[in-house]
Amino acid sequence: MLGVLLLATSCAPATGQRTSPATASARQVINPPGIAPLVAAYSVAIRAGEQVFVSGLTGSRPGTQDIVDGGIGPQTRQTLENIRAVLTTAGATMADVSECTVFLVDMADYAVMNAVYVEFFRVNPPARATLAVTALPRPAARVEIKCSALIARR
Repeated sequence: MLGVLLLATSCAPATGQRTSPATASARQVINPPGIAPLVAAYSVAIRAGEQVFVSGLTGSRPGTQDIVDGGIGPQTRQTLENIRAVLTTAGATMADVSECTVFLVDMADYAVMNAVYVEFFRVNPPARATLAVTALPRPAARVEIKCSALIARR
């Protein structure tokens, strides 16, 4: 198996504010309060125009670096809740997600991860790839998910 670490880099100042229409085409760093980057060398998300690119997130409790207890189910749920919080800060919703990439430490966790995943994407789910990896940056993490979204005009 191949270990994968995805990091998005940025030199722009961090902000947790939504993009205004006047700056909709600018590249904006999204680092919401309570969801800190694992290392200083990347942003939690980037909004570029109406697109949002969310870096790989794990099931860490908001405001901490601690992975939730309980295994793959609770970790998947917290990971997707963290993604939802990032998307909200960027002005998007889970319905705007176009694609996800799921990284699992053990492919035997697929069925449980998928059962939680479908709760977040019941209708018209995004395109998805699921990969097995040898490890994730946070040793207790069993799942990491990255995604991108195209903000729908409402």
